[in-house]
This record gives sequence, structure tokens and C-alpha cells, in this order.
Amino acid sequence: MTGGRIFLDTNVLVYLYDTDAPEKQAKATAILEWGFEDVDFAISTQVLQEFYVTVTRKFSKRLSEAEVIVAMQGLGRFLTVQVDVPMIFEAIELGRECQLSFWDALIAQAALSLGCSRLLTEDLQHGRRIGDLTIENPFRLGEA
Repeated sequence: MTGGRIFLDTNVLVYLYDTDAPEKQAKATAILEWGFEDVDFAISTQVLQEFYVTVTRKFSKRLSEAEVIVAMQGLGRFLTVQVDVPMIFEAIELGRECQLSFWDALIAQAALSLGCSRLLTEDLQHGRRIGDLTIENPFRLGEA
């Protein structure tokens, strides 16, 4: 990976705590460790909300409230964009133009609004470009 501003989708952050997916957990940990050296990571309030719901309701071994608070305080160190009404309408248009679900379009629009060059996610097509944003799936099989 190269430096710059990179937007992290919820799944990258969730895998940090997903003991049921040890390979993805290791990859997510490596991404975050690498990023503290060379990268400006970014997220949105949507990512924070999705993270909370996932780690408190969808894991087989859920995080405790104390663990969730510590995790979310850590995520709060990233550059975070507030999802607002104009961004929602921009995401609706982006979704129509690029044939994305609303939620995926909102993630992409948040990344674009922060000037991110890359979006790390497993939810969109690896290598796809949306404007100046390149989609990368760091969990693809065969990736180092």
C-alpha cells in the first residue's frame, strides 16, 4: 500500500475484533498498524454507527460495553466526516449514476468528500473507480 488519505469501510474495522475470522482479523490489524506510519485514515459517522451495531449485536462473542467504548474512542482518532443532508442527496445521485446501493453510495460519497484516493472495503468491486476514488478489497484471496 502507498500513503495518502484512505477511507475505511465498517468491515475493515469490525474484523479487528472478529475472532471468528482470524485471517481477516490479522489482515485488518496489519492495515491499521501500517497506517499509523504512512497513512491518514478516514471514516464517517455511518461507519461508527455500523461498527457499534455489528460488534454489539452480530458477533457470536459480542464485545462488552466497556470494550466497545474503548474501541470507539480509538476510532474517534481518525478523520471523521459527519453524514449530513446534502451528503445524503449526493449519495442518492451517486448511487443512481454508479448503480450502487444507497449505503454503499453513502460510504463512497463520504470518502470522496474527504478527498480520499482509496476506499478499503470488501463490499464493492475490487479495482473499480468512482471519480478519483479506487476501491480496494484488502481481504481478497491471494493478497499478501
